[in-house]
Amino acid sequence: MSDQEQQAITRSELVESLAEQFPQLLPRDVELAVKTLLDTMTQALAEGKRIELRGVGSFVLHHRPARAGRNPKSGEKVLIPEKRVPHFKPGKELRERVDYQALKTKGSSGA
Repeated sequence: MSDQEQQAITRSELVESLAEQFPQLLPRDVELAVKTLLDTMTQALAEGKRIELRGVGSFVLHHRPARAGRNPKSGEKVLIPEKRVPHFKPGKELRERVDYQALKTKGSSGA
C-alpha cells in the first residue's frame, strides 16, 4: 500500500477543512454540524434504519448470527453472540470519482 492509501482524515481535520472552505461559519458551528450529523447517523443505524446519501453511498446493518468459536489461548469452545454490524456500500458516483483519482494519480507518477 502506498503512503497515500494509508492516510486517514480525523474528525478534527474534517472540521478544520470545512471551516477553511466556509470562512463565514465559525469553527465551533462547523464542529457542531459535524457532531450532529454523525450522532444522527449513529442513532439511525442503532434503530435499524438504512442511511442513503445520494452520490456517496449507503449504510446498512448486516446481521451476524450467533456461532461457536474457540479461545485462541486455551482452545476452549466459546459462544459468540449474534450482532448487527454497520456496512457501507459506496454509490456509483463515489466509486467512479475514487477510481478516476486513483488512475489520475497513478498516471502522473510515471507508473
